This record gives sequence, structure tokens and C-alpha cells, in this order.
Amino acid sequence: MTVPTQPRTDVLAEHDLVQLLAPDGRRREHPDYRWDGDVATVCGLYRDLFLVRRVDTEAHALQRHGELGLWAPCLGQEAAQVGAGRALQNQDFVFPTYREHGLAWTRGIDPVKLLGLFRGTELGGWDPAEVGMALYSIVIGAQALHAVGYAMGLGLDDQVGHADAERDSAVLACFGDGATSQGDVNEAFVWAASFHAPVVFLCQNNQYAISVPLERQTHVPLAQRAQGFGFPGVRVDGNDVLAVQAVVSAALQRARNGEGPTLVEAVTYRVGPHTTSDDPTRYRDPQEVEHWKERDPLLRLRRHLEAEGVDATFFTDLDAEAEALGRHLREACKALPEPDLADMFDRVHAEGTPELAEQKAAYVAYRSSFEGGL
Repeated sequence: MTVPTQPRTDVLAEHDLVQLLAPDGRRREHPDYRWDGDVATVCGLYRDLFLVRRVDTEAHALQRHGELGLWAPCLGQEAAQVGAGRALQNQDFVFPTYREHGLAWTRGIDPVKLLGLFRGTELGGWDPAEVGMALYSIVIGAQALHAVGYAMGLGLDDQVGHADAERDSAVLACFGDGATSQGDVNEAFVWAASFHAPVVFLCQNNQYAISVPLERQTHVPLAQRAQGFGFPGVRVDGNDVLAVQAVVSAALQRARNGEGPTLVEAVTYRVGPHTTSDDPTRYRDPQEVEHWKERDPLLRLRRHLEAEGVDATFFTDLDAEAEALGRHLREACKALPEPDLADMFDRVHAEGTPELAEQKAAYVAYRSSFEGGL
């Protein structure tokens, strides 16, 4: 069997991307999607993108200095995450992968909580019910099933289809292009379609499943797969934060209205490595990376703001804010307390069991037998 090594551009081109902001910063019109915010709102989105990137690059540097065990960069994918995050309402719920730092930012999660996870001092650090976002999922694609189950629960709880902006709810399930080859994701599609679940599947197609390029996984656009399961699929320019917000907003509202699931394929690019243990130079052409850098989500939004006449002090003030954020992350990371391993017995079930209490007591006794403890 011959495996193609070049992208099937003839097939992929059949599905045009929804784009509202071109790489040169100019606004574009689309017949089905609009973004009607003002310049101040665009500035807010740029601030999100800029500070999320600072969190990402700071964490990457902390890992290289030995302060984190691992880090999964989102460099280049900020618009897909921030755009989707700003489309959510408070009552919506997110099921993330391990790379959703931009979505965590939009849900109000302190980035230090992310550092604790990758430093190994805690298992997640935030209350999912409080922020409307589950803890990071490491198992590829598993969160898609969790998302559909939660969405089905919303239906059973009568939280869908009332034309009530404060009551109707939806679920956002995040995964990458590689996860679409997993059985869990396809099973989630089946259940979502069968039960008309109020869920939006957000696939951040960053072109690589670790080292496996997209063309080794599919010969058709990923969004097209939704048709086989009986619900809509939309391809959006994942480096265009305005388009992502517009498309995901429409999909979430469709779900809240009781109209069922949608698959959104946000076409973006993972500029950095898969994780800090990966070396992308072994499987990617540097020219390809440079090609995508010209389509950088921050660069195009800054071009747009400059063309709109935004004062230069906005950018210099943001630089200062990013520097302060960087200092905060460095100091907070090194100050994270070491975990008490005995606490893990308290987190297995919502309510403790006699067996767990016995195991915890045995561990504490074992630890106490060593001078100074463990």
C-alpha cells in the first residue's frame, strides 16, 4: 500500500475556511458569519492573545530551567482557544485537552494553577464547578466522551431549548486533529448525534499528531466527517480570533437552542513542539514553520489595530503588563508548596470509605517510620 506524503490540497480546498480577518489585518465579509464588536473589544481580544502567549513562553522557559517536569505549548493556537473561550457563557462547560491554556485564561483560571499541574505539585488545582471547565485530560480523546455525557445530562436536567439566555447551556469539547483518529472521539460523535446532545466539538487542527502530519490521517477536511454522523461541520481559520469567536458562538447557540451538536474544525498550526520533550525539527520543514508564522494570530490582529489607529501606548502598556505577569509566574512557580502525598487518599471519592481510611493510615504510619518523614 502506498501512503501519500503530500497534502491532498485539491480535496482540502473544497471546504473554504470561514475568515473575517485576513493575515494582513484587513477585515473580510462572510455570508454566514459576522463579528460586530468595536475596537475596544478587539483590543481586549488582543490583550488575551498577548498574555496567553506570555504565559506559554514563560512556562516553556521554566521547564527548560528545570522548574517544570513538562510543558505542552500552545504557541500559534492562541486565537483558536481565546476565540472559543470568549464565545462561552457562564453556564457553559468546557472539557479540555492538556494544551488549552488560552481557554483556561478565558475561564478565569490563575495560570499558576497550570504550572502546579506540570510541576507535579497538584492534580489540577481549580474547582471545575466554579469555573465551568474540567481539569486537563491527558488521555487522547477521552474528554469527548465526558463532554457528551455532561451534555446529555443538561438535556435531562431541562437546561436546553428555552430561549433563556441565563438558563440554556452548552458544552465545548476540545481536541486536536490526532484525536479524530481515536475511537473515543468517533463514539462521542455517535452518542451526540443519537441523543441530540448540546455539545460543540472544537477540533484544533494544528497539522500534526505529534510527528504524524494531517495528510497521513485524512484525505478530506476533518469538518466533513460530521456529515457521516448527521450533524453540521464548519471549517474556520483558527488563527483568526474574530472568525473563531463568531463560528463557535453560533454553534454554541445552536446547541443551547436544542438543535444538537456541531463540529468546528479550527485550522491552525502548532509553531512549537508537541511538548517540551519533542523535537519538531526531526519531522518538519523549517520553511513550513516560517510560512505559518506569517499567519500568526497576534501579528494579524496587531496589524488590524494599527490600521484602526489604536494608540501606541496600548501596546507599550501591554508589554509592561506582560512583564509583570512573567515575574508573577516565575516567583509563584518556585514558591509552590510540595504536596502531602497522604492527601491523595482523600481525593479518590467524594466521600471516604473505610478501605481508603485504612490505606491512608497505613501510609502515614509507614512514612512516620522514617526519620524526618517522606
